[in-house]
Amino acid sequence: MAAHTLVAPHAASPHASVPHAPAIVGRAAPALPLVMLDPGHGGKDPGAIGLSGTYEKHVAEAAGAELERQLLATGRYRVAMTRTSDRFIPLDGRVELAQQHGASLFISMHADALHNPGVRGASVYTHAQGASDSQTADLARTENSADRYGGPMVHGASPEVQQILASLVTEETRKGSAHMAQAVVSSFQSRILLLTHPQRHAAFAVLKSAQIPSVLVEMGFMSNRLDEAALRQAGHRAMVAGAMCNAVDRYFAAAGAGLAG
Repeated sequence: MAAHTLVAPHAASPHASVPHAPAIVGRAAPALPLVMLDPGHGGKDPGAIGLSGTYEKHVAEAAGAELERQLLATGRYRVAMTRTSDRFIPLDGRVELAQQHGASLFISMHADALHNPGVRGASVYTHAQGASDSQTADLARTENSADRYGGPMVHGASPEVQQILASLVTEETRKGSAHMAQAVVSSFQSRILLLTHPQRHAAFAVLKSAQIPSVLVEMGFMSNRLDEAALRQAGHRAMVAGAMCNAVDRYFAAAGAGLAG
């Protein structure tokens, strides 16, 4: 449409109309919520290595890209990624990226390993000072040690600092994280095999944002032959991403109703 220029009327005409500023009708649509996806590990940090040699970092990156595609296809969200290539990012750097982007939700994606190769199934984790069980405590220790790949310039926080950081996580953020975890479990139940008691918590460093509801999703375990084989398949990853996309929809629907956040 051609631009219209307002021209001042000639002063000689007493009946000349006085131009008015155009009326402002309505308001600009609010920005769509931004979901920050965090494919775990990367670069020099391979994450767990499956029984047939699959690297967790590659599974996480592929699943993250598929979830990004599905979320954007809804037209309801903006999406940012902590990484879109095989590179190392310290744990604190992942949290900082979410904060810099003003994310409304943070989802870290993993497929770790356990000492028991018979354990399989998906699960979801939120941040807490104490672990819900010994298996989750072991997972948190493994995840929090990822910064060892960063060399002397990257140091994990001391237990004292971790305790202070945990205390900074607001009650509002905890509630939001818990609602997202519940949404993941509800969305996975009819589609993806889940661990017994799939909603768990521990002091995961990557989930310590005080402002952003955050969850860590274990899509399965590289230590289990069946989980590893499934996560190598694009079709299975698309199904996992579809369930996670549904969980995001459930989360924001609850948030809009004042239930999550």
